[in-house]
Amino acid sequence: MSVAMLNLTEVVLNGLMAGIMYALVALGFVLIFKASGIFNFAQGVMALFAALTLVGLQTGQVPFAHLINAIFGTNIHHFGWTLPAFLAVILTLCVMVAFAWAFEALVLKHLVNQEPIILFMATIGLAYFLEGFGDLLWGADIKAINLGIPSGGSFWWEDVTREWAPEGSDYWGMYIDKLDVVATVVAIVLVTSLTLFAQYTRMGRALRAVADDHQAALSVGISLRTIWVVVWSIAGFVALVAGVMWGAKSGVQFSLSLIALKALPVLILGGFTSIPGAIVGGLIIGVGEKVAEFYIGPLVGGAIENWFAYVVALVFLLFRPQGLFGERIIERV
Repeated sequence: MSVAMLNLTEVVLNGLMAGIMYALVALGFVLIFKASGIFNFAQGVMALFAALTLVGLQTGQVPFAHLINAIFGTNIHHFGWTLPAFLAVILTLCVMVAFAWAFEALVLKHLVNQEPIILFMATIGLAYFLEGFGDLLWGADIKAINLGIPSGGSFWWEDVTREWAPEGSDYWGMYIDKLDVVATVVAIVLVTSLTLFAQYTRMGRALRAVADDHQAALSVGISLRTIWVVVWSIAGFVALVAGVMWGAKSGVQFSLSLIALKALPVLILGGFTSIPGAIVGGLIIGVGEKVAEFYIGPLVGGAIENWFAYVVALVFLLFRPQGLFGERIIERV
């Protein structure tokens, strides 16, 4: 295989891995929109909050430590113990479920059958609240996630791919991050599970019924409040997975909430109501921006990755606004 083809293969593989990371965030948007018709602006902040909570619980950090120290003049930061990774994940998941219950009880139940824009504005308020609350609760310093997830390049893969190059060529093998491989496996399992849940379980059918019409779902005995708690809890779990993967890659910091912006083009491509579409859209964006950066970037000064996804999304909005897998909306007037 020629060196040029090997380089292209490496770029595509890394693009697929990056696309999976984008898709993990997009999944949370799809789940909530599919089940309740709400575009959850707070999904990126939920991923940040879940990652902050996980690190705080695992390291034994004292909640509201900075606030307590400022009020009482103390100097406490940690309890002096650490939790096993598995227990920290379980407790964080419990926190996200409690958050889903609280948001439904305090906000969503008062907005039944309201206009979508009102629900959207509620999620904007939620995003800013969670960001500030996370800062007060766990502090704003950059944190590292330690769950034993492998990271860094795979020397085995480099050795294997070096053998594919022509003899005598100056080729050192493909670089593949082991963290991206783990994220790919996790995403495959997650998407498969969520697709089966949505299509073949009674709760999944109830989720779709609520999305179609709140009042009709209530009239046939479906508990709207229960459905919203369930779907926001699942979205919280997805946010936890995305927060862990992105946090392990770049550190848990408040800029992590901006990953939601990368998920928007993914949603536009895949469709706001399709779980598999989130994955396909993520793969298209990931591969497209890596290939464009590799081949076109040097000609225009680079930084194509920063805007490529949004240009592709704009083209889709012009010619196929429902996305590749989204449901075409037909209104009769």
